[in-house]
Amino acid sequence: MLELGLKTLIGYLLGSLMGALLVGAIRGVDIRELGSGNAGGTNALRTQGIWFAAGTVLIDVGKGWLAAGWLPQLEIPGVAMDPLIGRDWLAVSCAAAAVAGHVWPQFHGFRGGKGGATLLGALLALAPVLAAIAIGVWLLTMMLTGFAGLATITAAISIPAAMRLLGLESEALLVFSLAMAALVVFAHRSNIARMRQRTEPRVDRLWLLRPRTPQ
Repeated sequence: MLELGLKTLIGYLLGSLMGALLVGAIRGVDIRELGSGNAGGTNALRTQGIWFAAGTVLIDVGKGWLAAGWLPQLEIPGVAMDPLIGRDWLAVSCAAAAVAGHVWPQFHGFRGGKGGATLLGALLALAPVLAAIAIGVWLLTMMLTGFAGLATITAAISIPAAMRLLGLESEALLVFSLAMAALVVFAHRSNIARMRQRTEPRVDRLWLLRPRTPQ
């Protein structure tokens, strides 16, 4: 249990390293004070441009991949590998902690992002085919609606659905995907409210199939 607890804690702290705020520190800006106030890739793109957003997403995806793919195998001095803990359960625990750290970051006053990029990074390590499906669903939803929040919610919900369709039998991964879908929906509750009020902004750069205004 020591290994599980310690690595889960490290996963959370790793997730607390916010890409937007780290890149923002170099630029001298805090994007939580700009745009939607969210410390994620979409707000970074809207307020700071593509290169700022690219750096943000790279860090946020990377920490999810490290939490799920590298951390479970890390040999910590004085902490033995626990034979009673399945490696798959350890991996999803570290991954879930990283996503939670992104949403509620210890190092940034517990004001973080929505978890989508970090979840994607974890999936790239845990199940690349599910990551590819989630990316496809995200892109399709973005092109059709222009709503980044809706795209992230739809992509997260598609993961457990894709597991069922593909016949992937992993209890640990299924529990993880269901929990992360619920967390992503919860983290986007303000977006959902704005969409219901029809005040949610769209990402015009990615809303490729938007209706064209007659000339």
